[in-house]
Amino acid sequence: MTTDTPHTESVQQSLTLEPNDATCLAVLCGQFDAHLRQIETRLRVSIAARGNLFVLTGSQAAVQSCADLLQHVYSEVCQGVGLTPESLHLQLQHAGVDGQDDEPQGAQPSSVEALQVIRTRRASVKPRGRNQQGYVRTIKNTDINFGIGPAGTGKTYLAVACAVEALLEEKVRRILLVRPAVEAGEKLGFLPGDLSQKIDPYLRPLYDALYEMLGFETVNKYIERSVIEVAPLAFMRGRTLNNAFIILDEAQNTTREQMKMFLTRIGFGSTAVITGDATQIDLPRGAQSGLTHAANILEDVEGIGFTYFANKDVVRHPLVQRVVEAYDSHDARTTAIDNTRR
Repeated sequence: MTTDTPHTESVQQSLTLEPNDATCLAVLCGQFDAHLRQIETRLRVSIAARGNLFVLTGSQAAVQSCADLLQHVYSEVCQGVGLTPESLHLQLQHAGVDGQDDEPQGAQPSSVEALQVIRTRRASVKPRGRNQQGYVRTIKNTDINFGIGPAGTGKTYLAVACAVEALLEEKVRRILLVRPAVEAGEKLGFLPGDLSQKIDPYLRPLYDALYEMLGFETVNKYIERSVIEVAPLAFMRGRTLNNAFIILDEAQNTTREQMKMFLTRIGFGSTAVITGDATQIDLPRGAQSGLTHAANILEDVEGIGFTYFANKDVVRHPLVQRVVEAYDSHDARTTAIDNTRR
């Protein structure tokens, strides 16, 4: 039940949450009202709570978003769903609250809910936000897909989830995880061990996602049977990959020649997902990234999908989004100064 005051620049709205359950309300508010403070900071609203009555103050759009969010989260809490700062952050991201000015209020959650959840053996993964939703839809409908954007936007995680789902539903026979073995700005020197042990550090994010979705024992069993194959990009030359789900991660560190080589490995019944962040290129100075080159020449090619993520799509700690924005602003200012000097 809600009541609104007349429209002003700053509005106040009362919200009564039902049922009036003290335990559920305590979970919703968090210890020392930590969850409410998190919502206040993110939405730039003020929340005053007394029992199951909440008074929200802020801009019209922010207050409405806050009311919708509180009702949704409270409903889940009353159904036994736990609430942590991390899950609340994802709820805020899922609601699209950072992009209120870009689309009609309320459109984001309903469109995301309409998307089928990605189901794996140990977890169900729901795309959060419009870009993640479109990314998953493109992966399911297109044979070659590019996911380009900053760290923390779920590009790799969602690609692995789609790969695991396709494998479990027997749409593909195997999963290939590929990554260029490029050191991130530091020289590691000689790495001991066999090939797998040498490249494991570069593929650890992919392994982590697989373990979360399939379990440690299942992943190791699949690797032993070559159902899941992990390989450096250089080892793709000369191969034709049929009935496989192939993920090329950190693609910003491929050269033009490597990217062309990889894309021409795709065989019948296969899906390829190429992910990368064009702002974190570790190639030698002067070498053009195969990812940015491919984005320029392939974007209009039929059958190839592109999804571009923005800072607002970051689903890690909220500070990650602010860090990315700060670096982007600095780079833009530096570029502008350089252009002026020329």
